[in-house]
Amino acid sequence: MGIEEDIKSTNFEDNYHKMVINLNYSYGWINNYMRPTFERHNLTQQQFNILRILRGQHPKPATVNTLKERMIDKMSDASRIVDRLVQKGLVSRCTNSRDRRAVDIRISDEGLAILKKMDTDFRTKDLFKQHLTEEEAGQLSDLLDKMRG
Repeated sequence: MGIEEDIKSTNFEDNYHKMVINLNYSYGWINNYMRPTFERHNLTQQQFNILRILRGQHPKPATVNTLKERMIDKMSDASRIVDRLVQKGLVSRCTNSRDRRAVDIRISDEGLAILKKMDTDFRTKDLFKQHLTEEEAGQLSDLLDKMRG
């Protein structure tokens, strides 16, 4: 099915306008598909993103600024998200040994365990492999990179 059928409209200014509508629609579609997985683990998409960043850093810590730089949603308040993850026991905060003004953030064993479970519950490939080949997925990713300049 095409974007015209999905949103019941063919009223696009041009293909650039259609592309933006399609990207926004697809973003919502992916989020709606993934939301139940996040909810099952009592996480938001932003919390999941921070946990993934911290797992990539593990065992080294990250700072809030590192998290902000690497987050997908740049508008998110990384400090508040980290606070919620600390309350859930999924990450820990401690003072940086080299700079007492900085705070190190580390993923906990419980955070690593949740991500490991989510890795088996949900594989991105499973969502798309029926409609896109691995090569097509790479082409789409390359086109999105090109679009952003």
